Amino acid sequence: MNTLAVRRLREKLAEGQAVYGLWVTLDSPSVTEMAVALGLDWVVIDAEHGHLDWKEVVEHLRATVRSETVALVRVADLDRGLIKRALDLGADGVVVPWVETEEQLRRAVSYSRYPPEGCRGIGAERATGWGECFVEHTGEANDHVLVIPIIESVRAIDDVPKMCEVEGVEVFFFGPADFSASAGFRGQWEGPGVAETILKLKDTIRRAGTHCGVVATGTANLAERFDQGFRMIALGLDGGLLLRSLHESLAAVGRDRKIKASFRVEGEPVKPSPLPRPPESMRPDRPEVNTTVGSGVVSEVTPGVRFECLVGTQNLARNLTTGLVTLAAMAEWPAHTHPFSESITLLDGRGAVEVEGRRYDLAILDNVVIPRGVAHRVLNLSDQGPAVFHLAIAGASIDHTIALSVPPSTSNEGPERVNRFATAHRFEAGPKTEFIDFFNETILPGIEMSGGYGRFHPGGRLPAHVHDFDESICIIEGDATCVVEGRSFAMRDRATALQPRGRVHYFVNESDAPMAMLWVYAGPAPIRIMVDERCATVEGNPWQVGGSQ
Repeated sequence: MNTLAVRRLREKLAEGQAVYGLWVTLDSPSVTEMAVALGLDWVVIDAEHGHLDWKEVVEHLRATVRSETVALVRVADLDRGLIKRALDLGADGVVVPWVETEEQLRRAVSYSRYPPEGCRGIGAERATGWGECFVEHTGEANDHVLVIPIIESVRAIDDVPKMCEVEGVEVFFFGPADFSASAGFRGQWEGPGVAETILKLKDTIRRAGTHCGVVATGTANLAERFDQGFRMIALGLDGGLLLRSLHESLAAVGRDRKIKASFRVEGEPVKPSPLPRPPESMRPDRPEVNTTVGSGVVSEVTPGVRFECLVGTQNLARNLTTGLVTLAAMAEWPAHTHPFSESITLLDGRGAVEVEGRRYDLAILDNVVIPRGVAHRVLNLSDQGPAVFHLAIAGASIDHTIALSVPPSTSNEGPERVNRFATAHRFEAGPKTEFIDFFNETILPGIEMSGGYGRFHPGGRLPAHVHDFDESICIIEGDATCVVEGRSFAMRDRATALQPRGRVHYFVNESDAPMAMLWVYAGPAPIRIMVDERCATVEGNPWQVGGSQ
C-alpha cells in the first residue's frame, strides 16, 4: 500500500484542491506508467468493464510503485472475494459500482478492512510483501484504505444522506451514463434532469463533509466540474482520450468519422456539431486587437535586421509573439538560439535559413520551424533589396542568445521542419477554403504552438468558433473580413489580428479575389471549437451581460 500517496491525496482534498486522475481500461501497463510520469494524483484500474484480467491488473499496480499516484481498482461487483483480491494485490483502495443503499456501502467498507473493524482476510501476497510485512501492512491498512462507491442509479437517491453517515468513506463517485439509463434515458451521458439531480446529490454529500468525483467529458468540462464542486476529477478514460486525439487529428485532414458498433467503416467523414455556446470556463478577459503594419512595436534586432511586433505583450497576447522581420540587402541575423520554438516564413525577396549548418533556400511562403535551443541563422540572399519574413514564437519576447559557434552538421536531417509551400498537403477547413498545417504537436512532438496557411476563395469562410488559447492571424493576400461577436473589421496588407482565448470569431472573404492568411495558435494542437453561428452576432454574443463583456 502506498500510504504516502494516500496521505498526499487526502491533504489536497482537505485543502480544497482538485485531484486529477485517469480511468485505465487498456491492458498495457505503459498507460499507468505515463499517468505516473505525468504526476497524476490517482488511477482507477477498471476490472468491472472491459477485458482486464488479474495479471494485467497487478502489472498496472506495479507501475505505481514508489510514486505519488494512488492506485485504485474498480471491482466488478460488491463482492467480498473481489475486494479482498484487489487489495491483496496491492491496490490502495477499491471503487465499488452500483451502490444503492447504506447497507451495501457498510458491507463494502467491512470487506476492505481487517478485523475487528471488518472481515478482510490476511493473505501472503503483494500487499503484505508476500508475507514478510504482515505487522506493518495490517497495522496501517485500515487507516489508509480508500473505499469509493459509485452512485449510478436513481434507486440510490433516497439513501444518499444515510450513506454519508458511513465511516470510512471519503469520496463518492458519480456515473452519469448508468444514472441516465436507470432514469429511462439509456445511451445518454446526462439525460433530462439527470445533471440537476447529480448536482443536488453532490451538494448533500459535500454538506456532510465528503468529497465527490466524476469523469470529465473533455478539456473544458474539467474547469466546469471543479466550479461545480467536484474535487476528484478524471481527465477521461484512456481509450476515450486516445480516440479524442485521433478524432482531432483526423478532423484536421478532413477524415474524421464516427465509429459504428459493427466496426465497419461506413459513410462519409462526419463534422462535429457546434456547441450552443462556448464553455463558461473560456470567458475571455481581453478584447480582440487588430494591428496594421507600421503601427506595431519596432526594434532593431541586430544591424540590418528589423522586427515589427504585431502580436505580443503590447496587446496583451499570452505565450505568443508574431510579426515581420525585415533583413536589409545581404543582411544576416547571426546564429542564435531561443528558449522556445520559432516559425519563419518567407514573404518577400530571397531568403535562406541555416540550422546547425543545414541550409534551406526558401521560395515565397516556404516555412521553417526550429525547436527551442537549436542554433540557426537567417539570411537575405539578395543585394538588390530587403527580404521580409513572418516570424512566430511561443513566447513573450524575441530575446535570443547569440550562438558563438554553430556545431557543424553531422547529418542531412535535424530536428527542424521545412514546409515547401508548393508541395504541402492541403485540406478544406470550411467552405471554399484550403489550409496547410505547418507545425503542431502531431507533426513536431514537443512544440508549444501550432500554425499554418489558409487560403479563402471568394465567399470562403470558417464557421464561428473559439480557441482555448490566443491566436494570431496575419492577412498576407487580398481583403479579409474578421467578425468577432458581431463586430466587423476589414483587414489587408499584412494587418494582424490577435484573437484572445474565448473570443467567438470567424474570417470570411467577401471580395471577388482570393484572400490568404498565416495563422498561429498559442497551443500545440490546432483545435477549433465550433459554436452556434448566433454566438458571432451582437444579439447572440455569449459574453454579453448587462451591456458589458
